[in-house]
Amino acid sequence: MTGFLLSISFVGLLTLLPLRKVLVIDYKLTYPSGTATAVLINGFHTPQGDKNAKKQVRGFLKYFGISFLWSFFQWFYTGGDVCGFLQFPTFGLKAWKQTFFFDFSLTYVGAGMICSHLVNLSLLFGAILSWGIMWPLIGKQKGKWYSAKASESSMTSLFGYKSFICIALLVGDGFYNFVKVIVVTLKSVHERSKRRGLNSRGKLADADTMAIDDMQRNEVFNRDNMPTWMAYTGYTLLSAIAVVVIPIMFRQVKWYYVITAYLLAPALGFCNAYGTGLTDMNMGYNYGKIALFIFAAWAGKDDGVVAGLVGCGLVKQLVLISADLMHDFKTGHLTLTSPRSMLVGQVVGTLMGCVVAPLTFFLFYRAFDIGDPNGYWKAPYALIYRNMAVLGVEGFSALPRHCLQLCAGFFAFAVLVNLARDFLPRRYGRFMPLPMAMAVPFLVGANFAIDMCVGSLVVYVWHKVDGKRAALLVPAVASGLICGDGIWIFPSSLLALAKVKPPICMKFTPGN
Repeated sequence: MTGFLLSISFVGLLTLLPLRKVLVIDYKLTYPSGTATAVLINGFHTPQGDKNAKKQVRGFLKYFGISFLWSFFQWFYTGGDVCGFLQFPTFGLKAWKQTFFFDFSLTYVGAGMICSHLVNLSLLFGAILSWGIMWPLIGKQKGKWYSAKASESSMTSLFGYKSFICIALLVGDGFYNFVKVIVVTLKSVHERSKRRGLNSRGKLADADTMAIDDMQRNEVFNRDNMPTWMAYTGYTLLSAIAVVVIPIMFRQVKWYYVITAYLLAPALGFCNAYGTGLTDMNMGYNYGKIALFIFAAWAGKDDGVVAGLVGCGLVKQLVLISADLMHDFKTGHLTLTSPRSMLVGQVVGTLMGCVVAPLTFFLFYRAFDIGDPNGYWKAPYALIYRNMAVLGVEGFSALPRHCLQLCAGFFAFAVLVNLARDFLPRRYGRFMPLPMAMAVPFLVGANFAIDMCVGSLVVYVWHKVDGKRAALLVPAVASGLICGDGIWIFPSSLLALAKVKPPICMKFTPGN
């Protein structure tokens, strides 16, 4: 796994390196997340910013400790299957069976505090629609729509409906936003090409009126010039290594699949980086999904699933990293940071990720039951992408009865909801749910959506009581809750590897 990551991760850093000046300075793309990060960093370098930063650090440390201790306390009651506060039947046992319960996960509460109210309510809407209405109704068709003998994890059982309808929502939302970003990109490029018809006098006037700060930023950004030939040579060498190494690692992936991916990468990376700069929507995962279907169908039935997943990883990694690097360059441009330093930081971080990510994965994989559809660690996107590859290879024959019609309906629903949000008046469009958020509970369950809505409720009440303090401390408190719960996973996984089991199993059963 480390070898695979090393062979594909660094190419994305070189794909758009020669175009960094075009994207950041010439086109003046905003890269909203990168700009917001720069504003935050610049804000810390003021007396008021320093004072606020101290408050945020105190808030983070306080709630980090609370979250860590609460996770440690919960561990003592999980000594068996379906035990502990994670399975607390908040709304009764009947609702608990349909995954409607608050599981006391401070990670998701913290995530809900960071996410917008629309995201959290979309999650809850998806949970109610799927686990509250659809799955109980489809479950009654057992023996009619799907085999009564099929296992619960089989794609021909109820799990098939959960998985493929979730995919239909994700693909529908991704398709719409992909087309939208491409249209916006083409329109913007066309408008910029028309502006180039301005005479040199107009350009001189623009230069004269350019703010001194902008001139200084541009000077610093252009000072650390990285040779273009170095980027092209590095891209060629790393691509050649990948063409040799990846087919050896995965015999299902032919060398010409890898060449195709690397030939398409610069064009796809530029489209994605430009669209991200305009809209702040990184479409890397959608480019990966397209590649997944193409390579899975190209490889055929025997090798298609593995070839599709590897091809998806190749393309996704290339376009994601190149757009993320442009985000960082935008932050560096606004904070007067050397772009060469930003690139070196990305290289070091990528190298560390290639080592740390596989080690983290195997720690989880050995300590917990990863990928169990009925367990806590469901790994939903692993199931989603695998099932996409199966769909790419086998076509619609992989779907259980009436699943195709339901998938088509939800695909259309995702497109129509996005159209309504973009074209209805804002006072109505802003209430349209987000299909991408709705999709996740279809497969994972309703409990994490409830956790995130609790976080959203906390933020809403806090803003009503003390809006100024809430605006300052909500990100810090949420980060503390997430990090404290997350850090506990490391000692708990070590205890699991050492076969140390919690002493108590807290379980709930119906009364007499």
